[in-house]
Amino acid sequence: MLAQKKTDGFRLVDNIDEKQINVLYNDKLLTAYYYADSIKKPVLYPINTLSGLTVTRGFPIAPREGELVDHPHHIGMWLNYEYVNGLDFWNNSTAIPYKNRAHYGTIVHDGVVKTESSKTKASLEVTARWIDKEENILLRESTRYVFSVEEENFIIDRITTVETIDEEVKFNDVKDGFFAIRVARELQHPSDKPEVFVDSKGIATTVPAINNEGITGEYLSSEGIKGKAVWGTRARWVSLSGEIQKQPVSITIIDHSKNIGYPTYWHARGYGLFAANPLGQKVFSEGKEKLNLVLKKGESITFRYRVVIRSASEILASDIEALEKEFEAAEK
Repeated sequence: MLAQKKTDGFRLVDNIDEKQINVLYNDKLLTAYYYADSIKKPVLYPINTLSGLTVTRGFPIAPREGELVDHPHHIGMWLNYEYVNGLDFWNNSTAIPYKNRAHYGTIVHDGVVKTESSKTKASLEVTARWIDKEENILLRESTRYVFSVEEENFIIDRITTVETIDEEVKFNDVKDGFFAIRVARELQHPSDKPEVFVDSKGIATTVPAINNEGITGEYLSSEGIKGKAVWGTRARWVSLSGEIQKQPVSITIIDHSKNIGYPTYWHARGYGLFAANPLGQKVFSEGKEKLNLVLKKGESITFRYRVVIRSASEILASDIEALEKEFEAAEK
């Protein structure tokens, strides 16, 4: 029997039965576009470095020992929002009691429009719909993912356009949103006390104090702000650095100058939620600013983000600035 020839570069593998499209590089899994109905929105999960380290939390899909089990809606990398015409898309999960589900929205994968792959790059274009409990469509979504490799960097660009259909859609100014990653335990910030977080409906989630052994994360923003102080500040980019299995690892999210609210506010928490929220300005500015986005019937808006996953060496601010300029040029 002949051994299977190794594939160089990117390859996309559609596993329809498992509702996921695997993104392989040199035959190793870097991430997967995962759209199971049970998670209430499509996500990229898991996300791995080029060296094979997983930078996303396993819970609730594949829990790993020692993980926190808060916020079951924090899965992989995703894009949604807490208040869209009164519906909460952000906090929706199977943990929500059935009697309360009318208050939550779901993003449903519709189909794959186009795929391309080469030695250094792959792209995946998909569509989805933002619906209420009765499956009425509020928004049509078109998303293009571009996956690439440059030296030690695994780069994910997400370009998402949402368009209204039959009615005006309002994104009220709230805290929980918008483009986010829930990171692995090792990339959390060390903490010695429990914290309680409340959503717009007053539902509280307690994040307990945990053993800090092996927890090494620290945020750094383009404005030079470090650690948990990044939360509620504006920046062009934020990088989260630490170690996994004693190997330097970083996740950097880069905003784009064409995005509304640029430079975005950061909803970046020490317990592992790493999010950019350009639409929720009142909380972050302590009432000094406010943005209630309204899309009239037939209107659309596009959001552009770049994520850089790096391993084996430290990422420098100068490296991020170069990647930012490259992203700006690619998505004019």
